[in-house]
Amino acid sequence: MPKSIELFTGAGGLALATHLAGFKHAGLFEWNRDACDTLRENAKLRAVPGLGYWARRVTEGDVTGANFASFEGIDLVAGGPPCQPFSLGGKHGGMEDQRDMIPQFIRAVREAKPRAFIMENVRGLARKSFATYLEYSKLQLTYPEIARRGKDGWEQHFRRLQQHHTSSPRPMGLVYNVLFSEVRNAADYGVPQCRERIFIVGFRSDQDANWSFPARTHSQDRLVYDQWVSGEYWSRVQAKRPTPTDQLARRADSLSKAGPPQLKPWKTVREAIADLPAPFTAMDHRRSIFNHRLQPGARPYPGHTGSPLDLPSKTLKAGGHGVPGGENMIAFPDQRYRYLTVREAARIQTFPDEWHFKGAWGEAMRQLGNAVPVELARVVAESVAATLARSQGSRKRRDSLT
Repeated sequence: MPKSIELFTGAGGLALATHLAGFKHAGLFEWNRDACDTLRENAKLRAVPGLGYWARRVTEGDVTGANFASFEGIDLVAGGPPCQPFSLGGKHGGMEDQRDMIPQFIRAVREAKPRAFIMENVRGLARKSFATYLEYSKLQLTYPEIARRGKDGWEQHFRRLQQHHTSSPRPMGLVYNVLFSEVRNAADYGVPQCRERIFIVGFRSDQDANWSFPARTHSQDRLVYDQWVSGEYWSRVQAKRPTPTDQLARRADSLSKAGPPQLKPWKTVREAIADLPAPFTAMDHRRSIFNHRLQPGARPYPGHTGSPLDLPSKTLKAGGHGVPGGENMIAFPDQRYRYLTVREAARIQTFPDEWHFKGAWGEAMRQLGNAVPVELARVVAESVAATLARSQGSRKRRDSLT
């Protein structure tokens, strides 16, 4: 079984995905206590098969103090470095932001020398204003042993990496083939949420790896077709078909002439939570479904109008000061609004129902807002695992012929 380590594990979205893809974690690194409690609780509960060992693998603390050399030669390093420096909802400090943890991910690659790595981050990292820093990060991951010297700034280090890259026809030492995905929408992979992320994936140069990002499986056009051309969606969810807007009617007319799109339809909030009962209240002791308590106080205001029930959710966000934003509300067709429960938000992020989130409502929602959707990450992790398996098989076949 291939082994991995996970940095910035949070509530475990990417770690669970790599586990489901067949990797066994040798280490799970996370600084937030509630998130670590979430990881340990799900290990204790064995929320998914084979998860019990996680309880011994969680390292709680600042990752800057971790030594990754003991994992040298491991199959995979994975993680989503904190995204606030590059998030559209943050302060956009980028490479000058002290919260930038990408250098720590690069250090883990340098010390652990894995066969492959997966780094996930917000789409803001792909913004034009951060293009130079993105290229700098990719070059560092390509040549992780070429580290900063003394008090060199990142600009000086970038120039050295560029010079090495252009002047070395046969790079020596630890080198990775780094592949960068374009911005990917989780909804295109069956996640009931429009959540755009980028992935940087690398394979050590001694691996016979031929990898590309998995093709999307779902489309908005097919959802529009099922809702406003065939009407199949409304039959499927057992809801009355409303009147489409003029814009949707025009789009439906165009799609009806072309026929049904081949991909599956985007999944909606309604489909994600349809089989859950109404949330329980503070005075209701029927708690058979964990993390499904009603949170009062939801109201729309400019810029925070909730996620329509019959579309994928807007991007769930961690929010500030423990208060999630308007994206974490459901906007019902009858103009009612309410916050998603933690369990419903977990459905939106494609965590299994058995996954328990520790901490108060705001903290649990923060963990979910910072997570990568499990199903999107699983698609990536399975493709990386398959590539590593093929590489190992190719090497064995070559060795048998020599």
